[in-house]
Formats: sequence, structure tokens, C-alpha cells
Amino acid sequence: MLLNRMFAATLLLAIAASLTSRAAQAEDAIGVTPTEIKIGTTFPFSGPASVLGNVGKALIGYVNYINDRGGVSGRKINLIALDDAYTPSKSVELNRRLVESDEVAFLFSPLGTASISAVLKYANNRKVPHLFVVSGANKFTNGAEFPYTTTGLPSFEVEGKVYARYISQNKPGARIAVLYQNDDMGKDLLKGVRSYLKDDFDKLVTARSYEITDPTVDSQIVTLKSTGAEVIFFGGSPKFAAQALRRIREINWNPLIVLNLAASTVAGALVPAGLENAKGVVSSTFFKDPMDPNWANDPDVIAYKAFLAKYIPGGDVAEQTYTVGYVQGEILAHVLEQCGDDLSRENILKQALNIKSFSPSLVLPGISINTSAENHQAWTTLQLQQFNGTTYVPVGNLINAD
Repeated sequence: MLLNRMFAATLLLAIAASLTSRAAQAEDAIGVTPTEIKIGTTFPFSGPASVLGNVGKALIGYVNYINDRGGVSGRKINLIALDDAYTPSKSVELNRRLVESDEVAFLFSPLGTASISAVLKYANNRKVPHLFVVSGANKFTNGAEFPYTTTGLPSFEVEGKVYARYISQNKPGARIAVLYQNDDMGKDLLKGVRSYLKDDFDKLVTARSYEITDPTVDSQIVTLKSTGAEVIFFGGSPKFAAQALRRIREINWNPLIVLNLAASTVAGALVPAGLENAKGVVSSTFFKDPMDPNWANDPDVIAYKAFLAKYIPGGDVAEQTYTVGYVQGEILAHVLEQCGDDLSRENILKQALNIKSFSPSLVLPGISINTSAENHQAWTTLQLQQFNGTTYVPVGNLINAD
């Protein structure tokens, strides 16, 4: 009898300790209460890359979708999403506010290579998880130097290599024009092309850059046409991709056109350019195209369309940036689920770097996320695709970054 009483008392103490520990975790973790976790992010909802703000709109919608179902592990997500207008100085100011005034638990899914670059050292020095940033700049994947940062887009350099290989296989020996945005994104894409072509780069490639503040890229397009190039690779943002596509057709130039993933959005680049002008454009992706008839009966695509109708009324199903934001939302929910009740910054980072074979619902079959201390990238596999005037059509098999 005495042993039974002692066992019961010990059990009660253990339960009490567990409850106390659970409460302490919630109270002690920055940005966390028993009913909420506060997360911060910045997007270009205005400015020269405002179309990319659709990624943020879809992420906000997905968080609302999660919260409508009770949140994650009983906690609602308080996502503070601010507009940095694609301006690095503004991004620094807003991220300081998120960390120091709003006291968010972590930063998730900020978009814009230049803006992320401006915040990179700050977030890492403050030991704030800076997770699944919407950029593929190589420096963001350097876990040794920036251990708190992970990426949510394929590496720009790898992307450049993939396009260079495609061009070499389909237009062997062709002269190649490259128009790139003069920032880390454009430079990494160009670096990938150079890395693949090696000694042939100087013989075959003429490259011109543009600034994000330039009014147009018309003069660069005219200059690049004069080289006699049979291929043009554009590496930049949607607004300038649309300008480039229009100008290419206006001057009766008919090269093979290749666009980087970030610039390949239908609503943000191809529609403004004129869909007929975009016919034949080659790009890449890692997710299902909800407009592709092959996915018409896919349950996950059907669910996504229902999500858009409810949480982003008027959102264009053809707009791929919404798809990216939706996938980012799935990643956020997965990381939080893995964290359980330990929402300390240390465990949030640990779980973000311990994702195994996770395939968000809109990702192409055969592609999954596998992060680790050695791999800070969500995506290392791509699918080439070509625009047929209405939708993108897959080209070839999946290509792994290795």
C-alpha cells in the first residue's frame, strides 16, 4: 500500500513537472505564448517587384487557413508581414522592428535577394532563425558562415547551369546573349552559365546587365540582338522580363528565349509581355502547374484552387507566385509541427535543418525536401518547362543539382 502511494505521488510529481516545463517553454521562448507564436516576414507588396508580393499574399492566406483549423499544436500563428517595397534599407529597418520591437520568434520567407542580403548578418548575429528565404543566392546556403539562414528557392547558380546545359544540347555552338539583373541573383545565374560552358563562355556569350532602378531594358536588348545571338537567357525579375520579351518581338528578333524561374511567372511577366510574345519560352519549376490539364483531377490541385477561391478572392490560378507562397506555408506548418511544444529559437532552427523526405502537396512527384546541417536548401531538383502560349509543358526528366 505504501509503495502504491509512493508511486502515485511520484507520478503526480512527474506530471506536474511536465506541465510546468510545458508552460515554461511557452513563456520563456521569445514570441511564444500558450496560445500563439509570432513570426515575422517582409515582402515587396509595392515597388518595382510588387508582383512578387503575391508570394506573401498566398503565405498570409495559408496562415489564415491553418488558424481557421485551430493552428499548429493548439497555437495560432501571428504572422506579421510588412512591405519593404523591394528596398534593402527599408528591409533592414522593418526586420529590426520585427526582432526588437515585435519580438517575433523567427523570420520566415522574406523575399528579394538584395533585401535578404541586407538583413543576413543582422539575423545571424542576433541568432534569429531566418528560414526558407525566397531566394537562391549562393551565400544564403553557406551554413558555416550563416547558420541561421535556409533557402526556399533552388540555387541560382545551379539554375544557371541547368539552362546552359539545355542550351548546349538544343543549340550546340550557338551564340548566347545574356541579360542579367546586376545583383546577387543575376550574378549567380551568370556564374552558373559560365561554370557549365567553361572555356566556351568567352567564345559564345555576350552579357549585359541592368539595374533594378532602370526604366527599361530596351537598349540592352537592341545591343544583344546585334551580336547575332540565336539564344537569349534572361536572369532577373518579372517586370524586366516582360519588357525584354516585348522588345525582342518588336525588333523582329526570334531567338530561343530562356527565363529564370523567378521571372517566369505567367501573370507577372508573360501576360504583360503578351502571351503570343512569350510562346516558346523555356524556364524551370519544382511544383505542379494548376493550369496544366494533366493535374485537373489531382486532389491537391483541386484543394489549392478551393484555397485560392476562399483566401485570395480574385487570385489568378495561372499566377505561379501564389503557388510558391502556398508551398512556403506548407513548409512553415511542417517545421512547427516538428517542433512540438519546444518553440525555442534553438529548436526551431534544429527542426528546420532536420526535414526528411517532405513533399508539400503542390510539389512535383519525385521532388522532396531533405535539409541538414550540411544542406540549408529546400530544393535541389528542377523540372525544365516550355510555354506553349497558354501554359507551361514539362521538358525532359527531373534534373538534380548534383
